[in-house]
Amino acid sequence: MVILAAVLPADWRLQDRVGLVMMGLVGVAALHLLARPRLTAAENRVTVVNGIRTHVLEWPEIIDIRMPVGEPWPSIDLADGSTLAVMGIQSNDGELAQTNLAQFRALLHERGEAEEPER
Repeated sequence: MVILAAVLPADWRLQDRVGLVMMGLVGVAALHLLARPRLTAAENRVTVVNGIRTHVLEWPEIIDIRMPVGEPWPSIDLADGSTLAVMGIQSNDGELAQTNLAQFRALLHERGEAEEPER
């Protein structure tokens, strides 16, 4: 982008060149935000990255994950009654999205059970 601004016609002023570079940087930032979402399951926690925010959850905080027909991405039901969108799985990925949901549900049933308190 900087090279493009440098080789522009001579009648372009400095403000025009700077504006072009700034527009390019805004475009790169927007693409970065679109490429960032993911769902990562570790041994003791789950990391949900959506656009700007990152949420780190312990397995027992998660009740279920669901993606109703027609929804763009699934949502996680949390123990506190709230839900959290998981933009890292996109419904338009078709079979891959369903496979990822099934794998996460299996991990949730394996790791998500809160331990019974000792009496």
